[in-house]
Order: sequence, then C-alpha cells, then structure tokens
Amino acid sequence: MESEITVAIVEEASREWKEYSKCDVVIVGAGPSGLTAGKYLAERGYKTLIFERRLSFGGGIGGGGMLFHKIVVEKDVANILQEFGITYTERGDLLVCDAAELMAKLATGCIDAGAKIIHGITVDDVIFREDPLRITGVCIQWSAVELSGLHVDPIFVESRAVIDATGHDAEVISVATRKVPIDLIVPGERSAYSEVAEKELIEKTGMIVKGLYATGMAVAAVHNLPRMGPIFGGMLVSGKKVAEIVAQDLSKDR
Repeated sequence: MESEITVAIVEEASREWKEYSKCDVVIVGAGPSGLTAGKYLAERGYKTLIFERRLSFGGGIGGGGMLFHKIVVEKDVANILQEFGITYTERGDLLVCDAAELMAKLATGCIDAGAKIIHGITVDDVIFREDPLRITGVCIQWSAVELSGLHVDPIFVESRAVIDATGHDAEVISVATRKVPIDLIVPGERSAYSEVAEKELIEKTGMIVKGLYATGMAVAAVHNLPRMGPIFGGMLVSGKKVAEIVAQDLSKDR
C-alpha cells in the first residue's frame, strides 16, 4: 500500500509538471492580485500556472488589519466580490470582508476557473530572449531548497507571459532589472496614502517589458507609489486589469 501511495503521488505530479512545462501565463504569487488575475485569465481559456513560495494562499490578506480578521474594499469593487461569491458588509463607501473567506474564495474561484496553483515554489530568475527583448518564462526552485541554503540548480517553465504578483518587493521584476538589459530600477513603495495608492496602483498596472507584467503591490514597488494598508480593492481591480491586458496582448500574438 505504501509504495502505491508513493507511485500515485510521483506519477500524477510528474504528469502535471510535464503538462505545465510550457504554458500561456505564469503568475508569481498567490495573493489577492495573483489569484484574481488567475481566475480571469483561465476563464478566457489561457493555460495559467500560479507559483506560490509559501504553503498557503492569500498573501497579506490573512493578517487582516493588525491581526483583526477583517479587510475592506471600496464599494465599486462589489462586482468582483460577487463574481467570486464573497460576502461583505457595507460601511459607507467601504465594504468589509472576512479575511478567511476572501482568501478561500479567491483561491477556489481561481482553481474552479481552471488555473493551476503549485505551492512551495520560488521563482528565482526569468528566461529572456533578445531582438526583440522579451521575457519567455521563469526559473523555479523548491522554496525549501532556498531556505536550506543548498546550491541546487533550478528548472525552467516557458510561458508567453509572466505576471509579477509577489507584492511589496516585486521580486521577479527586481531580478529582471539586475540580470536582463532592462532600463528600469525598482525604488520600492512610499509611505501610506490610501486613496492615492488605490487609484495610481490600478492606473499603472500593466506591462514592464514584453512578456513581463506587474500587478498588485509589485506595481507600487516599481513605480514608487504610496502603500495603502488593509484595503484591498485596488489589488483585486489590478489583478483583473492585468488579466485583461495580458489576454489582449496574447490574442495579438496568435
């Protein structure tokens, strides 16, 4: 029996690694913007793979505001909440959501749409091509290997688009700016100014260089925008917007 368990795990996992070694979109980070982008891209029929370095979903949602188990979004984001089946309470111009429900339903909505999420994977580099310059995939490693400090070479996943949804450090874009000939620096985010941050984060969501896109707090890091704290509407809208941009760009390349 024990050997059958092992074989079932290894063969099924290997089958999916082979299937997803080349896909349409790789999203790095299973936080609010990454999960939202994953749902809307998968619904459009794009083979979508999400890598999350931790063994959980939700990014910064779980902590709520200073460990209070609630977060807020703006009222005009109600349509996205409804599309994921997320309940909320109205408080003036804000909607209040349960942090656990938001995490769970963003994840299930993404998976039910057809996206594949793999936990415990760190993206430590990108694949690029020149003439013209473009990003064509990612280099991946087990997060446990990264934490151990062992030197183990990564393996590769090719994709037509890579979305950095890693949050405050914009980890994928930061690596690319150091190792790929991209004329860009990542200055990081500024201090809190919620209403400006929400607006500008959505406005600046999009392509960094052909094949590489920013969503969520990675946008704030790249464009030196203010932080917004435990209000997540901009993150959800940013995820939906980047999905629309990527889908439009991929449709042109077909």
